[in-house]
This record gives sequence, structure tokens and C-alpha cells, in this order.
Amino acid sequence: MVFSTNKEKGNSGLGMAIAYFSTKGYTVSIPLNDTQDYDLIIEKNGELKTVQVKATGCKRKNGIYQVALKSCGGTNGRTYKTIVDTNIDYLFILNQEKEMYLIPKNEIKNKATLNLCKKYRKYLIKLI
Repeated sequence: MVFSTNKEKGNSGLGMAIAYFSTKGYTVSIPLNDTQDYDLIIEKNGELKTVQVKATGCKRKNGIYQVALKSCGGTNGRTYKTIVDTNIDYLFILNQEKEMYLIPKNEIKNKATLNLCKKYRKYLIKLI
């Protein structure tokens, strides 16, 4: 997995999310711009859901991957959005070891970061 730059991480995460949902029978739609809270819209059996995609290569000292949940920018680098304040249904996460997680947004309480610890292993996608 190429994670040399943030752009490569983002492209890998989005590509793997599209591949995962497509192989599960979802219709996948990509928004035309980047001003909405979600990266993908998925549809199956007439039900639409929104998905934010994150990718991480950041490991803590204990070997657990950590994902940034906030978006920062502007001249001050201030946080302007965090996952818990967005209007999404799911957070899809890809780590550098190609593990994928699909976490319902209502299960996320953290604002800044999320550690992919034991608590979130139940959301690990098992490919068969």
C-alpha cells in the first residue's frame, strides 16, 4: 500500500472503499465536489447511506493505528469540522496493512482522533 503522501493515502482509502461496496452489491456514487461531509453515497435495496472515508498509516507506540477525525485548514490551521459534527452514516477506514473498518457514526464519540483498538475490532471488515 503506497502511503507516502496524504494524497496517496486518500486515493487508496477511496479506491478500497469503492471496491468493497461494489463487491457487496451496492451502487456507489461519488459527489461532484468536496464541500459535503461525505465522500461516497452507497445505495442498496432503495436505501441511501453516506460514507466518510479515512486512511491512516499513523501508528501509536503500542502499535495501534490512529485516525484523525478532524479537518483543519485556513491560515491558522484551526479545526473546522470533526466527524461527530457531520451528517454521515458511516466512517470507512483503511490502514496501511490493508485492514478496513466500517464504523457507524453514532458509535464514535471522540472528536480529534480514533484509535483502532480492541473496542473497534467488531467493525473490522472480514473479506471472504
